[in-house]
Formats: sequence, C-alpha cells, structure tokens
Amino acid sequence: MDSTKHLSRRVVGLKPSGIRKFFDIAATMKDVISLGIGEPDFTTPQPILEAGVRSLQAGETHYTSNSGKLQLRQGIAQNLQNRYGVQYDPVTEIIATVGVSEALYLTFVALLDPGDEVIIPTPCFVSYQAEVYLAGGVPVEIPSRMENNFQVDPEEIRKHITPRTKVIFIGYPSNPTGAVAERETLLEIAKIAIEHDLMVVSDEIYDRLVYGFEHICFPSLGEEIKQRTVLLGGFSKSHAMTGWRIGYAAAPAEIIAGLVRIHQYTIMSAPTTAQDAALEALRWDNYVDEMVTEYDRRRKLIVNGLNRLGLTTFEPRGAFYAFPKITASGMDDEAFAEALLHEEHVAVVPGSAFGAGGEGFVRCSYATSYEKIEEALRRMEKFMERHG
Repeated sequence: MDSTKHLSRRVVGLKPSGIRKFFDIAATMKDVISLGIGEPDFTTPQPILEAGVRSLQAGETHYTSNSGKLQLRQGIAQNLQNRYGVQYDPVTEIIATVGVSEALYLTFVALLDPGDEVIIPTPCFVSYQAEVYLAGGVPVEIPSRMENNFQVDPEEIRKHITPRTKVIFIGYPSNPTGAVAERETLLEIAKIAIEHDLMVVSDEIYDRLVYGFEHICFPSLGEEIKQRTVLLGGFSKSHAMTGWRIGYAAAPAEIIAGLVRIHQYTIMSAPTTAQDAALEALRWDNYVDEMVTEYDRRRKLIVNGLNRLGLTTFEPRGAFYAFPKITASGMDDEAFAEALLHEEHVAVVPGSAFGAGGEGFVRCSYATSYEKIEEALRRMEKFMERHG
C-alpha cells in the first residue's frame, strides 16, 4: 500500500531541507569534520544549567500561562529596552515560544491567508520559505548579493510588491551569509512597509553575535514601524541553549493575541524548565561576551584560510557562518559539497539550500573548535589543489 497518497498536497510539495541531506550522509562516515551545523559547540553556561536544575527540584513541572511566565516576559522586555530602547508590554506584547522556529510558524499562520505573498531576501535560513508555504502563503524570493555586502536592495523589494503582498521578511544578522543590516537599508525597508501597508517580520536570533558592527533592532527605528513589526528572538545562539528550545515573539498586542490563539491549541506553553533557565540567562551577559570573543577568533581564521585557498569569502559581520564563493573549483555548490565530503570528509552546506541567491556558494559554520577549523582548512587545501 502506498501510504503517501494519504498525505496532504502541502506536505508532499514541501522540499526536504538542503541542510539535512548532507548531514545524513556525513552520519554514515568516520572522521568527518562538520562545518555545517548551525549550533554553538559550547555547553550552556553553568549558572543557567543550575537554574534549570533548581526549577526541576522546586517542582516547577507544570504548565505556565499560554504566553509564558510573566517574569520571563518581563525580563525579555527589560532586555530589549536596555539594549535597543524599544518598549514592549510584557503582559500583552510578548509570547514565549518553543524556539524561534515555533515563533516563526505562529507568526505566518496568524498573518497569512491562502495566497498571501511574503517577500524573502535570499540567501536565507531554509525554514523561512517552508514556514510560509505551510501557512498557505507564497514565498517570493529576491536576491541579495556579495558585492553589496548581502544587504537587501530596497528597489528589489519595490519591484516584487503586488496586490497579494502581505509581509516583508528580514533576518539579520544573517544565516547563512553573516551579513549585518545597515541602518540606511532598514530605514528604506521601513519606509516601503509603511507606504504599502505591509507587516515586517524580523528574525533577530543572532542579534548578540556581532563583530565590531552595530546590530539595529528593526522595531527600534520608530513607533510607526514598531506597530507593524513582529520581532523574533531567543536564547539558542547567544547563550548556547539550542536544546532548551526557548524563543519569543514581540509585537503589538493584537498580533500577539493572534499568536497565542494558535499556540494554545498546538503547544499550550513553552517548556517550564527552559523558561526558568532563560530568565537566568538574561542575567549572564559575560558568558555571551566570552563566546563572541572566541567566535571572532575563529571567524578570522576561517575567512583568511578560505580566501587563501581561492574561495572568495565575504567577511561575516555577525552570526557564526562564512559563505565562500566556490567558482574557482569549477563546480556548482551541490557538486562541491558532495565531493568535499566524500574526498576529504569535510561537511559544508551548498548555498543553493538557502535559496536561489545562494547558488555558487557554500556555508561553513565556525561554531566548532579552532583546531577542527584548522584541520578542515588543511583538508580543503588538498581538495582545491586537485580541483582549483
């Protein structure tokens, strides 16, 4: 019996993740150095671990309110106020979610009717188009380019606005490019959103991971744009808490009420233990600073190493990814990633997995040890000696 015929057309039409394919292959091989996983190699800092343990020992094993513990929402609101000067009411304008992934899903389901269009600059994280599609919307990809520091071109946005456009999506600091949005670019996007009465969804999960550049929190650009923005953030990348699955969305009360309405039927509430740990994380900025210092050391190593091999690499300004152009190899990005994995046991992700704007590039994560990056570069040098 072919059980696939019982699946919905929406699920059947969903493309497999371009990231997962290479990790499934790598999992069957020995001695693989992975430059593909978008996950900190650090363990969650000890004070945060201890807060989670204390939560369990105190019997905090029950549901919280649908929106999450008020203390956590208050902590998130205070953090956003202190860091970016943007104010949210923790009672009505913030929801704690199961990672930013759930916040993203809730946002699109809440905002989109069937056929509504979402403008998404690429290259971008693989979930964005899929989440729009699952919500019944239509992702409209526009390119960002290395020669423009992977900034969104406001004119490209204007060209792609139609009567069905509902949302402009942005994600900075960027996965996979490491780009950080410039203030002038964001002001233009805000202007377009206001002119055309559009919502903006801004994924800022990597906001704390920047290297000598300023991260601009999109809703901090003014009250008018804040009223049409859904801000997504979390603790996974900044505090090495990927497995805790804790994120949040901040938006006008009417929008958050819509997210809560879906969240209460699908999730109920984010994990209680993780909420208590996240609240503690807000008190420990020194650990974030230490991790950023180490990421910066690795960033310089991998960017210099890739450029030396003839793989032209944009200098990432945030997140923990390098995005080298692999034209010198004579291969497309899929063939390059596959050959590198099989010949030298180094795993990278083809740029085309991140949308059409990523073709001809590969993503290399430096969220792994300095020593492993050094060894990966040695192996890649041998690879390029054969193929460059």
